[in-house]
Amino acid sequence: MSELVLTSEPLNRILDGKDVSLQDAFEIFEKSEKDPRELFQTAQSLREQHKGKTVSFSKKVFFNLINLCKDTCSYCTYKAEPNESKLSLMSKNSVLELLTLAKKFNCVEALFVTGERPEQKYDEAKKWLKENGFSSTVEYLVYASEMAISKDLFPHTNAGNLTKSEMRELQKTNPSMGLMLENVSERLTQKGMPHHLASSKKPQNRLHVLQDAGELGIPMTTGLLIGIGETPIEVIESIFAIKNLNERFSNIQEIILQNFQPKLDTKMKNFPSAQENYFKIVVALTRIIMPKMNIQIPPNLSPNSYQSFLTIGINDWGGISPLTPDYVNPEFQWPEINNIEQHTNNAGFNLECRFPVYPEFFSFLNTQLKEKISYLKTEQGFVKEDYWR
Repeated sequence: MSELVLTSEPLNRILDGKDVSLQDAFEIFEKSEKDPRELFQTAQSLREQHKGKTVSFSKKVFFNLINLCKDTCSYCTYKAEPNESKLSLMSKNSVLELLTLAKKFNCVEALFVTGERPEQKYDEAKKWLKENGFSSTVEYLVYASEMAISKDLFPHTNAGNLTKSEMRELQKTNPSMGLMLENVSERLTQKGMPHHLASSKKPQNRLHVLQDAGELGIPMTTGLLIGIGETPIEVIESIFAIKNLNERFSNIQEIILQNFQPKLDTKMKNFPSAQENYFKIVVALTRIIMPKMNIQIPPNLSPNSYQSFLTIGINDWGGISPLTPDYVNPEFQWPEINNIEQHTNNAGFNLECRFPVYPEFFSFLNTQLKEKISYLKTEQGFVKEDYWR
């Protein structure tokens, strides 16, 4: 039995190890809107039970390989058009130069991000890829990942909806990959909604890719975008969709919960930021629905309050770069790692640098990746301090 004394029967059952139902979660959400304290206490109790006193992060370098994209999301500032100054087309030499610089900064992860299959929409992308010796963006990603691993950085690819064969090829060098589910709501894909012009964001398309990754045994990072017009039941259904996938394949290594922040150059520029209390309730709900999951929030998107999320169930800060900006949220700078460590320590936790893949997922890796990690990891599976400090 839990030492916490709660008035909520569903929360007491959760603390006793019982599963939470979708209806339970919705009732807990409704009650927590008025007073979230019991939910937060429960989430933190579960976090300490399953994750101890360690909070992790990944020291990364962000490769904005190509930010042309065949889709258009109403909130996205990452996507560029061919005539825009923010267009990024990284040459092989540029990738090599940034990899070399990343080693000097003791980065561990090479995050490779692209738009969704840009060559399908833009002749400029097709021409540029051909000039660099590639027929597709994925071919370039495979090359860049091989280059990263040869330089002792561990690639993590986030390139939208990949096919099963494409993921199988990237799996050779990528210890993990990422695909944000964002939300399972079909309503958000309708006309006038954020995902109307983004076919890759249709829930069934995303879920299909995540299922393929599960069948391949790839440790996957996924997550939700909070505050884009979803209803509470839609966000809860989205958490359960991830839970159901993980119960089938056990390969979801982490859930990112990202709070929406409006961008000045987007259609949703006047849409309000995600309300913090609502966002915190979603974070805590995710912990009680999936007690053993690694849960992170991006600290740069809550610059004045990120440390307060340590009291509601998170155990990871995600990727943080000392070298490159967050190209998806360029107006929000990464906090300095020293400051994050101080806040983490002040809250009673210890900060550990991890690989792009969490320690409990090393068994999913091929022999070559396991061997490469084995020389650099501590007994607990985190990165040795002299490698990342």
